[in-house]
Amino acid sequence: MIFRKIKNKLFKDKNILDSKVIEANNIEEINKHFGWMEKINFKKDGVSNYQYLEDINERRLRDAEVLGTVVCNAYSKTILEIGTSTGATTVYLAKNAPQSHIFTVNIPAKDIYNGKGGINTTIALEEAEIGKEYKKLGLENITQIYENTATWEPNIGKIDVAFIDGSHDTKFVFNDTVKVLKNMPSGSFIMWHDFNPALRKKFHWIDDVCKAIEILYRKDYLSDRIFVLKDSWIGLYRVP
Repeated sequence: MIFRKIKNKLFKDKNILDSKVIEANNIEEINKHFGWMEKINFKKDGVSNYQYLEDINERRLRDAEVLGTVVCNAYSKTILEIGTSTGATTVYLAKNAPQSHIFTVNIPAKDIYNGKGGINTTIALEEAEIGKEYKKLGLENITQIYENTATWEPNIGKIDVAFIDGSHDTKFVFNDTVKVLKNMPSGSFIMWHDFNPALRKKFHWIDDVCKAIEILYRKDYLSDRIFVLKDSWIGLYRVP
């Protein structure tokens, strides 16, 4: 009997994302589910370019649809982005949520060089390069934070929308999510980049992110469903 209980628990854990993740065929299905009406503001030219294998099936376009749709319909006051990079996504967030203030966090390059940024970090940018895309536009609803989220504690008040796209190591994604959720009220939205269970066997960093989400469910930090738009790499979760 004990062995059967252990076996059943392992089976349940193994398939937890199968029962929790719902794939939508198009952004209209997500709009219907959440009752959203606002249309996103973006130029397809900038997000439909194909550069790498990872861009196949218009992945960038699908990601943009999810991000823009969430922030322009959530009527958020505060958006947190973890992983600024050049700031192209930050610009997109700012333009689709002009009523919001975006706090964007990026790890200092020295922490990556010193091995403190995990393994699955996309790029190490010097401070002058971090956020260069939004800086040249002079957008005023953005605050840049230069911190390693392994030790940084969110001190920006309540967070209405969070986009986690820093280090994709399991421990970083888990740690970032736990910290952020402590500051997110019911009805707020959290999104993880590089999350799509259908692709975890094809890209090791996606597998790492999926492992973090599984642990979050097992430890009861998450309970509700995660939505994934077909061919996108973003998981969308509404805090109960």
